[in-house]
Amino acid sequence: MNKKTRLALAVSLAGLSLPFAAQALEFTGYVRSGIGESTASGSQACFQLPGAPSKYRLGNECEQYAELGLTQDLATLDDGSVVSVTGMAALYNEYDHTPKFTGDHGWARLVQAYAEWSKIPALYNGSLWAGRRFYKRNDIHISDFYYWNQSATGAGIEDMEIGGLTYSYAFSRKDNVFQENYTNRHDFNVGGFDSNPGGELEMGISYIADPDRGDSNSGWAFTVQHTQDGFLGGSNTFAVQYGVGPGTGLGYTGDVTLDDTAKSWRVVEYFDWQVTPRFGGQFQVVYQKDTREGGGDQDWLSIGVRPSYALTEQFKLVTEVGHDQIDASEGTRKLTKFTIAPTWSPAGPAFWARPEVRLYYTYAQWNDAAQAAANRLAAGSALSDTGTFGGDQHGSNFGVQVEYWW
Repeated sequence: MNKKTRLALAVSLAGLSLPFAAQALEFTGYVRSGIGESTASGSQACFQLPGAPSKYRLGNECEQYAELGLTQDLATLDDGSVVSVTGMAALYNEYDHTPKFTGDHGWARLVQAYAEWSKIPALYNGSLWAGRRFYKRNDIHISDFYYWNQSATGAGIEDMEIGGLTYSYAFSRKDNVFQENYTNRHDFNVGGFDSNPGGELEMGISYIADPDRGDSNSGWAFTVQHTQDGFLGGSNTFAVQYGVGPGTGLGYTGDVTLDDTAKSWRVVEYFDWQVTPRFGGQFQVVYQKDTREGGGDQDWLSIGVRPSYALTEQFKLVTEVGHDQIDASEGTRKLTKFTIAPTWSPAGPAFWARPEVRLYYTYAQWNDAAQAAANRLAAGSALSDTGTFGGDQHGSNFGVQVEYWW
């Protein structure tokens, strides 16, 4: 961690902890940590299909990771609106390396640092915000896939309630803390459409301005999403996304060198269930088609499920099966992964109850095309012939992991 990053973390978190006696201080966080090995007598190597934006998580995470956040309400004004500040530090370190959270095998970043003025009557109970923040993030938990994510460094107006609908606009210049070049982006969202009992429709459009860097271009993306509560004791989400040029990043700002001949569309379907207090889980299907000039077309299909059954009030048996497949010009890459995880769940038997302490065994199998792509795109990774499993096209990992959020 460099001096500038350390100073920013210290100032932000210390400032948030100042003793505002009459105001609320909220501490939130997420932690996952563990240790794992491979049956090939090497370090745990995680399985991800080259070219796929995500991987199935259970027993397939090779890092220590934490997010620690503080939100401080600074003032409540006469009109009921609230002024607050939020800061969050994220810490990452790969397995089998000293947890310094810096250097080639780790990092520490201030991933959120923003001020917000919320519940403003003049803005129809909307909010004004500015800074770096997690913003309108939509993800699938079992694969950690943030398919529609407008997190940014910027400013905006959020959730104005007009005519039964909510309107939001954000201007940003940086999608994430690792983005090197600034690119102006405009996101407009409208939600709250009552489509059916328990169902709600939301839509959003993103415009990415041409950053005027050599062969750069502008682009756009559109998303429409339907959520249904009360589905099998949980909820169902269905989304369709389409993007052109740099908008082919869909949930993010894509490659600004792409022009309007580059197009991507994606269909997302996933649902959570908790049909009994002890039987829950999550299922997902994602299909994405990318069209590129010069032979860069590819189709990605991902299907997976994580069922959880509690044998007692505090002991679950959790399994996960996931299959990723990419059809590309050089062949069809395939990866299938299976995990079984006896789990201690002191907070109760539900699927979403945390913390969880898991013992796990993971087995994965892949084909020739997947290995050839790994050799070309990710040499040294689990699927490559220079990785932990050598020329084999299958492998196993085992270990222990804890996951907790609050």
